[in-house]
Amino acid sequence: MNILDSIKEKARAKKRKVVLPEGTEPRVIKAAKILVEQKIASVVLLGNKDEIGRLAAEAELNLSLVRVIDPSVSELIPDFAKTLFEKRKHKGITEAQATETVKNVLFFGAMMVEKGMVDGCVAGSVNTTGDVMRAAIQVIGLAPGINTVSGAFMMVLPKFRDEENKIFMYADSAVVPNPDAAQLASIAVSTAETMYKLTGQEPRVAMLSFSTRGSAKHEDVDKVLEALALVRKEHPELKVDGEMQLDAAIIPEIASRKAPGSDVAGKANVLIFPDLDAGNIGYKLTERLAGATATGPIVQGLRLPMNDLSRGCSAQDIVDVSAIAVLMKG
Repeated sequence: MNILDSIKEKARAKKRKVVLPEGTEPRVIKAAKILVEQKIASVVLLGNKDEIGRLAAEAELNLSLVRVIDPSVSELIPDFAKTLFEKRKHKGITEAQATETVKNVLFFGAMMVEKGMVDGCVAGSVNTTGDVMRAAIQVIGLAPGINTVSGAFMMVLPKFRDEENKIFMYADSAVVPNPDAAQLASIAVSTAETMYKLTGQEPRVAMLSFSTRGSAKHEDVDKVLEALALVRKEHPELKVDGEMQLDAAIIPEIASRKAPGSDVAGKANVLIFPDLDAGNIGYKLTERLAGATATGPIVQGLRLPMNDLSRGCSAQDIVDVSAIAVLMKG
């Protein structure tokens, strides 16, 4: 069983519920059909009921298997608006503005997560990442002890050395262009948690750099070392080391020379890149040159799960991310 099949099987066992705000998008309808027919998760679709009904008929989705809500006329609006107003009044939002805002499908979906009505929200097939993240941050907020949202990619290599279907988690590969030390520490902690929740593997976190254990001196290296110190202070239980070059992180023979005595070097499965340039280039190099499967970005750092999609996603991508989202709840 590959890792995505394993994730879907775990999601199936959890018997959880996901809201798909872009319910009038044909790919979302097809994904909902797969999710409910394969019993991966229960589904709530948001949008105009007539339009959803038409698309469901075309896709042969039995609407009795899902819940359909039109946020523009929902009886939940007054309660949702009151909650958003209380959360955002310090930013100057008015009660009228809060009422209109929660009629937006992204904010409505995020509020369903916040209220515990569903276990996760998945959007982005139509809306931009910025719009999805804005709703997530304003309604759900950041997890305790975390100061930034980030995006991880789960990389599955067909073969790495003697191991088939080797799994690495890369971050940040999607969100924060140039994280400071505190943000980099949060990204490391979030990614370790993502690794454990999705795979069950113990995370071994490498804080990557162009330097290994002082082989070079530069302010960029100093940032990585500061982040490492923060992670170790706040999470002494976590296996994390740095600064280290990629080869020292994943190749035991090189690790033994460059970072002897490390319980991470040569065995790392969570790779934390110093900035978005490196993280984004790194995952795409691995995908294109090593034939790896890249799943993501997996949004992490939120208090509750709300995941983004590429606007070029397929229905199967939406299914896979939905399974990930409900597992991210823990």
